[in-house]
Amino acid sequence: MKFRRLGRSGPDISVVAYGLMGLSQTYGPSDDAESLDTIHAAIDAGINLLDTAEVYGMGHNERLFSEILQKRRHEVVVASKFGLEFADGAMRANGRPENARRAIEGSLDRLGIETVDLYYLHRLDPEVPIEETVGTMARFVDEGKVRHLGLSEVNSETLRRASKESPIAALQSEYSVFQRAPEDGVLETCQELGTTFVAFSPLGRGLLTGTLRNAEDLGERDMRRHSPQLEATNLEHNLVVVDSFVRLAKEHELEPSQLALAWVLEQGAVPLFGTRRAARVRANLEAIGTQMDRALLGRIEKIAPAGAIMGTGIPEAMEELKQR
Repeated sequence: MKFRRLGRSGPDISVVAYGLMGLSQTYGPSDDAESLDTIHAAIDAGINLLDTAEVYGMGHNERLFSEILQKRRHEVVVASKFGLEFADGAMRANGRPENARRAIEGSLDRLGIETVDLYYLHRLDPEVPIEETVGTMARFVDEGKVRHLGLSEVNSETLRRASKESPIAALQSEYSVFQRAPEDGVLETCQELGTTFVAFSPLGRGLLTGTLRNAEDLGERDMRRHSPQLEATNLEHNLVVVDSFVRLAKEHELEPSQLALAWVLEQGAVPLFGTRRAARVRANLEAIGTQMDRALLGRIEKIAPAGAIMGTGIPEAMEELKQR
């Protein structure tokens, strides 16, 4: 495993991170015993940045993680998030100071730890100035409840405003060969401010693996069944791009997921991937040693330039919670 610094003054973190979200929601029912085995496999492989959130499984994800932390806390940089909640049948952002206070206390209790290493605002609340939310989060650092602060899915302007209030160690947003929005200034701003960029969904929610061919093949409770990218009007076009990417990976004796993760690493980001299977953790880590020369990067760009994929990976209502 290779490591890098979190932000300007944080701990050393693995160059890839493991996300626990899918162990509690999004892809249908899961088995806790298998999930715990997969988390152990990630840590055994050298991954030390593990990512959860209070909203994942409505607390189940953090409680599941706590079973690992009871024995392996010293091996892990714990990242969690607050600021998303279900209300009236829909997801909404809540960055109010009182909600932040409730959330950190709840997360610490469910995780069974005294301090969260990296605490993110999950989505920007348009009704609350970012300075107010981050100011509250900074007090958690003073109180020893949090070590470093992060934001998720905000634009460059918001990141700059937040950084004037308190150092922002990490910014987490969707980024992959198929989703290039952070290239519109966010990656550059992160580099300027010393903020680590963490890329979630680096495998395009499975689309970049080449195995996802039809929404109907997914389980009834799999959120991806509602992905605009898999709608009939978009799918035929998208699979042409996917198949070209898969062929390129095979040409270089790589799995598509390995090539996709290697591309994110080449951009200077920390890919945050999720899987329910220990074997996939180990396979994905082969991306770390992949050599990406100009010719290979150029071919990827030709296959999948920005905007090549039609539709969003999540329903529009969720996509609208991202700040662009």
